[in-house]
Amino acid sequence: MSESLKASNTSKFQVSEFILMGLPGIHSWQHWLSLPLALLYLIAIGANILILITIFQDPALQQPMYYFLGILSVVDMGLATTIMPKILAIFWFNAKVISLPECFAQIYAIHCFVGMESGIFLCMAFDRYVAICHPLRYPSIVTNGLIFKVTLFMVLRNGLCVIPVPVLAAQRNYCSKNEIDHCLCSNLGVTSLACDDKRPNSICQLVLAWVGMGSDLSLILLSYSLILRSVLKLNSAEAASKALSTCSSHLILILFFYTVVVVISITHLAETKTTLIPVLLNVLHNVIPPSLNPMVYALRTKELRVGFRKVLCLGIENRIRH
Repeated sequence: MSESLKASNTSKFQVSEFILMGLPGIHSWQHWLSLPLALLYLIAIGANILILITIFQDPALQQPMYYFLGILSVVDMGLATTIMPKILAIFWFNAKVISLPECFAQIYAIHCFVGMESGIFLCMAFDRYVAICHPLRYPSIVTNGLIFKVTLFMVLRNGLCVIPVPVLAAQRNYCSKNEIDHCLCSNLGVTSLACDDKRPNSICQLVLAWVGMGSDLSLILLSYSLILRSVLKLNSAEAASKALSTCSSHLILILFFYTVVVVISITHLAETKTTLIPVLLNVLHNVIPPSLNPMVYALRTKELRVGFRKVLCLGIENRIRH
């Protein structure tokens, strides 16, 4: 640890780097978890790239609903790539050292991508609300211009609002211990090593989580409540079944995403010592949704399944020709 202490006391940081110890309590055999995590990461990257290619090449999928899904795929790949290469490097090559700027950049990226995913879920819920509750007005409301504006708003909202999280973490005084019982730089995990007051960081993260993601979740639940009320009024059982089928895949992913966020928040607040469960949940929350989202949409959406077959068949034909 002494090697990572700066000789000069004039520097803002006395600790020059952090050491990510990995999953607490299972350091000796945690490398075995790299296999399922690597598989999830490959699925996340491959499946989301397939979704983007399919939407780009199939004119039938160039609609607002699928544009939002494409944006979600980009965010998912960014979220998974923010943490997985470093985690696999820790498990495979024992590359535990991470510099302070890299650590604070990872904190920023994680919060930014998680917030954007929450925002895109809200956009998709609004899209389904207009499509089901106001179908005649849908083409005039959900336009390409609206998609661009709300996407830009979500990027700016989360890109700017999460800046205080890494900035406050960087302002803490890290004067002694630099070993983090985690395999990624989480805000609360890093600031737990600070020698001065950590409360501003905890308060900032709590406020951002409940104001930003809490408002998103409230509006999502409101949208689906209105959708459910509208569907129950339909005289056609077939139309009601189709509407519920379209929304069920969205709701499954949304409930999983926010449930894990709430569990992680509660365990971080309840635990005075870092334990395996919240750390593992934190890692899985950043890699399971990116790998699960494409599979759920592919299984639940007929148009996507048809588009996948077209893309895969075209790829096979091109290989045969060459």
